[in-house]
Amino acid sequence: MEHNVLIAGFGGQGILFFGKLLAYSGMLEGKEVTWFPSYGAEVRGGTANCTVIISDDMIGSPIVRNPEILVVMNEASLNKFQPRLKKEGLLIFDSSLIKKPELRSDIHVADVPASEIAASIGNTKCANIVMLSALLAKAGIIKEESALKALEELTPPKRRKSLDINKDAITKGRKYIEDKKSKDN
Repeated sequence: MEHNVLIAGFGGQGILFFGKLLAYSGMLEGKEVTWFPSYGAEVRGGTANCTVIISDDMIGSPIVRNPEILVVMNEASLNKFQPRLKKEGLLIFDSSLIKKPELRSDIHVADVPASEIAASIGNTKCANIVMLSALLAKAGIIKEESALKALEELTPPKRRKSLDINKDAITKGRKYIEDKKSKDN
């Protein structure tokens, strides 16, 4: 089993933290992982992306040219990275920020209003955690319990007050995907 994920958006959206949480969660489950960040010099407001590989076996390279899963939080990232997504791959995007996107017909798509969900919780900054939870619910790469433990361990002391909100974001992201599945069936 090996999963490779590309996560992309603007700096300031928590893209790199999202990737770090995903990779650390995989480590907690005893998996081999890589986390490879990339961001523009301006960071906040510039582009940011990272790749995460989670595998049962050793990983030969941290570079992912054609991810099987793409998570995007802005339209520029969707336009840039969607062509690289593998055929039959999974695209998850923040439908609060990306309106009426042009999507490929040969991929699976999950539109998640992450920014709206985050706003309903009371903190728009946790949209990245909503997206992480949606990814876990949709792809089952790692267990939610591992993500919650990683969140506790990686949240710095100065951000501890946001921990409960982020835990709520994990619940809400999963619930959104579950509710959407039951409506589609």
